[in-house]
Amino acid sequence: MSVMASAPLLELGWDPGWASAFLPYDAAGWVPARVVVANRDAWLVATADGDRDAVVSGRLRHEAAGPGDLPAVGDWVAVSGTGPGDTTVIQAVLPRRAAFTRNVGLGEATLAGEQVMAANVDVAFVVAGLDGDFNLRRLERYLAVAWAGGATPVLLLNKADVADDLASLRVAAEAVAPGVEVRTMSALTGDGVDALAADHLGPGRTAVVIGSSGVGKSTLVNALVGMERQRTGAVREDDSRGRHTTTHRELVRLPGGGILIDTPGIRSLAVTNAADGLDDAFSDIAELAAACRFSDCRHETEPGCAVKAALQDGRLARERLASQRKLEREAMRVTLANDPLARAVERRKWRAIHVSVNQHMRSKYGSDR
Repeated sequence: MSVMASAPLLELGWDPGWASAFLPYDAAGWVPARVVVANRDAWLVATADGDRDAVVSGRLRHEAAGPGDLPAVGDWVAVSGTGPGDTTVIQAVLPRRAAFTRNVGLGEATLAGEQVMAANVDVAFVVAGLDGDFNLRRLERYLAVAWAGGATPVLLLNKADVADDLASLRVAAEAVAPGVEVRTMSALTGDGVDALAADHLGPGRTAVVIGSSGVGKSTLVNALVGMERQRTGAVREDDSRGRHTTTHRELVRLPGGGILIDTPGIRSLAVTNAADGLDDAFSDIAELAAACRFSDCRHETEPGCAVKAALQDGRLARERLASQRKLEREAMRVTLANDPLARAVERRKWRAIHVSVNQHMRSKYGSDR
């Protein structure tokens, strides 16, 4: 057990829970490691004795139902072959505590399905730029993704040094982020960076940085690391959007002991498996809906609807309700695209609706309608 409790592993986030999950693999003579970089056919893993290039075992690849079953950045894995001159082989992936996923097709991976972008994350830094590209609807989307990924979101309003009306922008952001810590900062000037690290990136804590391109994610990574680790690029003057400067996902170990996973900028991030994430991201609407007269209220024409009442008296913005419904539809499309059982249930529901409508029409107009 000395290797499993070694200081290098503890610095990577190893804890008694991971040690317990690893016991079957320890009995097989394998050792724990954490994935630092994941490419299509090659991985870099951190072990108690240092970083090593690794490959996936044929059995693990064969049994993978999709890209999501292969090792991802942040995963804890069981490896063999850690001696001098040995080929390090990833034999198994430990069950994930949290995972950020996206859909991929046959052109992006050997198997279609969901790809894990970052695994076993404690906190998600949702970065928004306070320049010309500030967008509340995009914030709602990324917060839903953060909640769905199983991490605690922290909303970082970056570029505070160039904000025209910082106080108003913060109030607007807080209105669409109920229950979420909101911080204003400037990764470029360093304002707020040290406090963020002290509060959320203690030894062994893992964070992921998400947000659209141009919001300053790579600049934030550089500020936290204390060096120019990620290349940064200027945003376009016409729309304040940036080019994607991060082209791969990597686990970055920080000087203070925390861990950061940087992800490529994504302009339109699908809400994958986000039912629970949407409930958390729109907890204000969920709280209102709980007071509706009917438990299955659609907040349209039903009497006793608390959501409609909130719309009428201004407690709830119509744009926020519309955003929730849009993301719910998107989440349902993603679920139906990836889950054959869900598709079958949906087909049965609509068949029942069609049968009911036909019966009603026959009873009202007869069979010769």
